[in-house]
Amino acid sequence: MRHVRRLVFFLCVLTFVNGCKSGTAGKVISVSISPSGVNLVVGTTLQFTATVTDTFNQAVTWSVVGGSANGTISTAGLYTAPASVPSPSQVTIMAVSQKDPTKSGSASVTVTLTPVPSNITVVVSPAAPSVAAFGTQQFSAAVTGTTNTAVTWQVNGTTGGSQSLGFISTTGLYVAPGGVPTTPSGGGTTTTTFTVTAVSQVDNSSSGSATVTIVPANQNVQTGAIALGASGSNANDSIPSGNAIICCGGTLGSLVQRNGTQFILSNNHVLARSDAAAAGEAIVQPGLIEPTVRCNKNQATTVANLSQFVNLETESKTPSASNIDAAIAQVVSGKVDTTGNILYLGATADANGVPASGAPHAGSGVAPSVSMPVAKSGRSTGLTCSTILAVNTNVRVSYTKNCDGSGTSFTVTYDNQVDVSGGQFGAQGDSGSLIVTQATSDPVALLYGGSDTDTVGNPVGPVLNFFASGSNVTFVGGVAHPVIGCTLPTAPHSASQIAATTSLTEAAAQKAATARDAHAPELSSHPEVQAVGVGASYDNPSEPAILFFVTKGQARSGLPAEVDGVRTRIVEADLFSRRGVLSAADSAVNEQAGAAPQVVYPLSEAEMSRAKVVRAAHVAEWMQKQGVQGMGITSSVDSPGEAALMIFLIRGVAHQAVPPVIDGLRTRVRESSAFRGDYSRSGAPRTCQVPVTGRSRTGAVTAPASRARH
Repeated sequence: MRHVRRLVFFLCVLTFVNGCKSGTAGKVISVSISPSGVNLVVGTTLQFTATVTDTFNQAVTWSVVGGSANGTISTAGLYTAPASVPSPSQVTIMAVSQKDPTKSGSASVTVTLTPVPSNITVVVSPAAPSVAAFGTQQFSAAVTGTTNTAVTWQVNGTTGGSQSLGFISTTGLYVAPGGVPTTPSGGGTTTTTFTVTAVSQVDNSSSGSATVTIVPANQNVQTGAIALGASGSNANDSIPSGNAIICCGGTLGSLVQRNGTQFILSNNHVLARSDAAAAGEAIVQPGLIEPTVRCNKNQATTVANLSQFVNLETESKTPSASNIDAAIAQVVSGKVDTTGNILYLGATADANGVPASGAPHAGSGVAPSVSMPVAKSGRSTGLTCSTILAVNTNVRVSYTKNCDGSGTSFTVTYDNQVDVSGGQFGAQGDSGSLIVTQATSDPVALLYGGSDTDTVGNPVGPVLNFFASGSNVTFVGGVAHPVIGCTLPTAPHSASQIAATTSLTEAAAQKAATARDAHAPELSSHPEVQAVGVGASYDNPSEPAILFFVTKGQARSGLPAEVDGVRTRIVEADLFSRRGVLSAADSAVNEQAGAAPQVVYPLSEAEMSRAKVVRAAHVAEWMQKQGVQGMGITSSVDSPGEAALMIFLIRGVAHQAVPPVIDGLRTRVRESSAFRGDYSRSGAPRTCQVPVTGRSRTGAVTAPASRARH
């Protein structure tokens, strides 16, 4: 019966996801209001919020059903109860989508003379479950103090849940996401817990919650011949620290072969202890950091022995042609699945909707490209899916030797790397994961680091070449196949594909308007331009832009990328309601007619070639500038279809202004924490048998964690 309910819920979710392909602008819009079902004393106020899904336009029109006798509500959603109790006492608040007026949401308010005392209690069980990724958990709510035991289920405050944290039905059946939720931490991201809450429908001030931890199924402890994408470490990757032993680990990423011999492929800082290891050292599964092992290598299984690795500190001083963070370890016979299977990477799912293990496409992998959909399976976050944001990326990555972080710190500058959108694509412990294409499971990159907004990897071509030693090295795998886990209802996508922007200040709008007005006749003369306005840039959200509202599909006639130092942005639609030279307000109206800007767009070969020339001419110069930690090739969001130079900045570090254009190529700015490639760390007391705890780099006690950024 549990599986039947779960299947029905999956079908409901799937119907909703598929439904997004129709409706307004190709999407099904829905409106929800929070809070709902509340009691409010006469004459008092209550702030309501509306959430509009599947549209860039979040604007709604508020109203109170029945008119002012039932209270009033402002355009911002602030409701004021009437001076006396209306008849009936329960009133309805409405929010109508301004994008699609046929879509609305409602909430009920019961107006009372005095506060309504409540002795309602809600207890949710189980109280603190661990749920496997893609798995299910039935929750129940015990409600006392009222005969109405109905509750509204929420995940982190969102009724019904969300794709990133999982969905929950009206009966409390929770369906976990495919990827483990993460949160920014220590300059990167770490896995995190969240809450499932049951709110009394009689009194929404009464609720109960459970703390939920998502774990990758079988990602840690395995028996028999192990699948990859799993926890692992060097057996000697631990160090005494006071009265504790600090131990580290990461992900045993994939299987490669050379002259018929199979090797596990991962990072140097996972298998070779950041240069400290020697050939022959044991590689164990699960890693020393896992609670089942507790830094005791005798509790883990030796699955391989270290064979070869790139010396990272040498790379930091004299960058060589290797340009990678990688190591291989020869497998122990019978300890590793010889087909190269990686957890969650299969083309099929089992009866419970959990993706099967699957091998990558055998061979040498493929070259990365901007906007390529990719996936990875790692020790900490399991399966995650995203898109390549930038290629040909130079990036400066920090490392620290010794598992406890006490060793030498050094920085490696890598050339021509792969940048994947979303810090949530990986977290501490995912280092060593193989990044593959979603469509065919072809290897693309070896994950080794990142920031709180991005994940970076070595392209697989240089990785295989380094270990070739005169022989051909290839990935062990099977036929090309899609990664089905990225298409399921709870697909673990790491970030929204809609580009985020900031609101435009009055001063910024005036700057853009001044530049626009100085050239208005010229800018308006282009045949495809219906209007010229002002708004925010998406390539650099801290700056304004002159907006060209152009006819969709009409040939471009040389629209400038910048005007007097102000960026320009192109908005396409068949017809815009406002024409001519527009104010910021009228520009905002016109913007709603265009498609929502995406994080990344595909690029033509011609655009890539143009960008490579500009990058090659300026990358050395920009990598020396203060606050700059990377430069690569991406797509412009301000002008879809055009390439752009992505300038990666360290958040909070002073830097010079990034020009809108370099050698005729648009620029794009991305601020984040500093890129890191080393571990977090986990420690266990040496003499006292208590549960393992971990320590972050600040020294705060945390849950067990790896010291790999990913």
